Amino acid sequence: MTHLVPVRGSGSGGGARQVGLGCVAVAEELADHRDQQSTESCTDAEVVAAVDVNTLANDVYKHNFPSTPLWAKTIEGITLKEFDRLSFDMILMSPPCQPFTRLQKLPKYLLLENVKGFESSSARNELLQTLATCGFQYQEFLLSPTCLGIPNSRLRYFLIAKLQHEPFSFQAPGQILTRFPDQYPEDLRKDKVADKVGETSSSLCSEEKNLDPNIGPDCSSKKSLPKRTFLFKLETVEEMERKHDQDNDCSIQMLKDFLEEENEEMSRYFLPPKSLLRYAFLLDIVKPTCRRSTCFTKGYGHYVEGTGSVLQTAVDVQLESVFKHLEELPQEEKLMKLSTLKLRYFTPREIANLHGFPLEFGFPEKVTIKQCYRLLGNSLNVHVVAKLISILLG
Repeated sequence: MTHLVPVRGSGSGGGARQVGLGCVAVAEELADHRDQQSTESCTDAEVVAAVDVNTLANDVYKHNFPSTPLWAKTIEGITLKEFDRLSFDMILMSPPCQPFTRLQKLPKYLLLENVKGFESSSARNELLQTLATCGFQYQEFLLSPTCLGIPNSRLRYFLIAKLQHEPFSFQAPGQILTRFPDQYPEDLRKDKVADKVGETSSSLCSEEKNLDPNIGPDCSSKKSLPKRTFLFKLETVEEMERKHDQDNDCSIQMLKDFLEEENEEMSRYFLPPKSLLRYAFLLDIVKPTCRRSTCFTKGYGHYVEGTGSVLQTAVDVQLESVFKHLEELPQEEKLMKLSTLKLRYFTPREIANLHGFPLEFGFPEKVTIKQCYRLLGNSLNVHVVAKLISILLG
């Protein structure tokens, strides 16, 4: 089997945003692990081309997959002749949907990714109409790596489509699945899917509904306090209870399984004093034994608020002892207290581990840490996509 991995780049081309991806710019870099997804899904496949306009992402792709043809252009810039010449069976994409509708030979399989919110966009409606017109059977999903036991929230919209008359055995027309088909008991499936697009959020677990970065990591529960009461670190009782439940969910791995060994080089990842003082109450702080982390964005390591969790490496220090009455202290004492937590950013390798990148995956030496974060922040989870490919071909 051959497949094309056309990937929308980071350019400002209007077509890509207006039709293919709605209003949110994502997936500046997806191509750098499409080959790995094919390998992990146990699919005998040949990648006939990868497409991206992001030069940095292309450098990373070539570094890891030097033998795969790589086109530095937008999906709209590929002519129909070029498409037809490739003679591919599958497209893995996050681009506009128009190009493949004009192909002389339609691909047999499609896998599309987008951010949550795409499911309620006009672009999504146009895509579904196009798929139906072309004779595809399809199923939509809203999935996060947590459904595979990975301690990272990264909720994304996915669609798989197959050119055939018969629907998928698990197909739920007009519904968006929030787990993989094999994770639903057959008799409960109707209760576990979103009956309508507007009801999707109600079927998601509490972790995915609340991706607020202003949530701390303490696992204690203060049920005796009134709801919405703020505790230390600007947390409410509900938030602490939610995190307590997440960290006690043994179906999810601990973060320590994805971390690098602590060494002297880790010092470059510690939060600077200015960030500690300014954003302390907004940080999502996790320990190696936690079973959760918030979504890492492309601004991670550069911006602090809302870009991803930070790691508390001084595991014996209690958060409450640090944050209680912290605001009443002078700056020097406040910084001294916060420094006892030894907070650091997750390294690019650790984020890659959470995304499912293989150990042999690497970045060229010229790529900076900031650039690594940007690429990883726009990437996908390999395990989630690999499982979807297996389902699509099953």
